[in-house]
Amino acid sequence: MAGTVTLTTDQTNQTITKYSLAWLSDAGGAVSATSVTLKPGTVVAVTFSPGSVTPTDLYDVTMTCDTHGTNILDDGAGASIGANLSNTVSTHKVPFIGGGAVTYVRQWLHGGGYTLVVAAAGATKTGTVDIYVSSEVI
Repeated sequence: MAGTVTLTTDQTNQTITKYSLAWLSDAGGAVSATSVTLKPGTVVAVTFSPGSVTPTDLYDVTMTCDTHGTNILDDGAGASIGANLSNTVSTHKVPFIGGGAVTYVRQWLHGGGYTLVVAAAGATKTGTVDIYVSSEVI
């Protein structure tokens, strides 16, 4: 597996950074092995958008911490907020981790390397994952 990922960064205000990861899948319909560096902070929101060469419907996206091997898009119950995505409309999600019956926390990034992984997208398809990160604890 390989594919490609291109990272662009936009400081939207004093505390929020938007990381846009434009991806192109390989012949097997996957993307992996491209690590990008993100600053420490709280994940505020994630937007998954199909590209101009639309991926297969119900494709999956995860983002793995290179140091710990954990999916930063995990909802705390072992499911990814990037699972079974639409190939026709963008999906905007807020990643909360359930800490109990009534307690929810946002995902904290310790900073460093993270690898975007796309699966079941179809051969040479495109899309973008926008991750909004606050430099503050929320």
